[in-house]
Amino acid sequence: MLEILLIISPIFIIIGTGFAAIRTGVIPIAAIDGMMKVILTFGFPCLLFSKISRLDLAAAFDPALFVSFYTGALSCFMLGMLGARLIFNRPWTDSVVIGFAALFTNCLMLGVPITARAFGPDTLGPNFAIISIHSPICFLVGITAMELAKADGQFSAASLKLITREVVRNPLMIGLAAAFIVNLSGLTVPSPIMDSVDMLAEAALPAAIFGLGGVLTKCEPKRAFGEAAMVAGLSLIIHPLIVIGLATGPMHLPLEVTQSAVLTAAMPSGLIAFVFAQLYGRATGAAASAVMFATVGSLITAPIWILILRQLGS
Repeated sequence: MLEILLIISPIFIIIGTGFAAIRTGVIPIAAIDGMMKVILTFGFPCLLFSKISRLDLAAAFDPALFVSFYTGALSCFMLGMLGARLIFNRPWTDSVVIGFAALFTNCLMLGVPITARAFGPDTLGPNFAIISIHSPICFLVGITAMELAKADGQFSAASLKLITREVVRNPLMIGLAAAFIVNLSGLTVPSPIMDSVDMLAEAALPAAIFGLGGVLTKCEPKRAFGEAAMVAGLSLIIHPLIVIGLATGPMHLPLEVTQSAVLTAAMPSGLIAFVFAQLYGRATGAAASAVMFATVGSLITAPIWILILRQLGS
């Protein structure tokens, strides 16, 4: 266990450094906001383009992988939404936000570096396969559920327009679309352009991990401790439990794919959950608390999952 803690501790040290830098005033929060804007608009799209344009899609896109991961993700969305409604008596609109926090895993900012450090950079193919459809699936589910909740179950053309706009204009989706076009068409990107993309890609993750710590200073808990604890439990325990059960059972995934899928599922709620809450002005305190609690909790649960996955292969 100590060896595993030493492997992943640099990631959490960088998060803590970003958090401390903002708390102590060494860096203003506006600087972090600007940096994260650059990362989300250019850095992460370049990272996705760099990896997925070169990915062996036939090998990485295993339907059993997607069934295992997204059965768990969608189950956690339903459990989180119903738990918020039935246990905490939240209105349906708030419940959708809380369910979305349990659905949207931080699989890029934390899942990729932790998997790379735990099992090696050569094991990241399944990670990027999951990431390639993560935003479209999560936004489609979340926005559709929210529009239905707002309209008392009625779905309109305006709702469809909103879903399409939010998905299509997302920079991550643009990077993914470009990556698939290059990968499937066999186009060769000129080396100066690809080298520039790779440079931005290499800088994106370390900067984003530092920035995550800074952004977490804005995610201070606000009353919704029960909802946040529920989301953390779903994200850090229930989701990976479902994935490992399916991967080692009916889906029969290879060990290296199982390790990537389960560890990705074991990541905390992504910051996009807070953005989603702000987009609709619903349950922002609960979403902020969920992101904070789950991220801190993953410092304990991630090493345990890595230990379980290593024993699975022994």
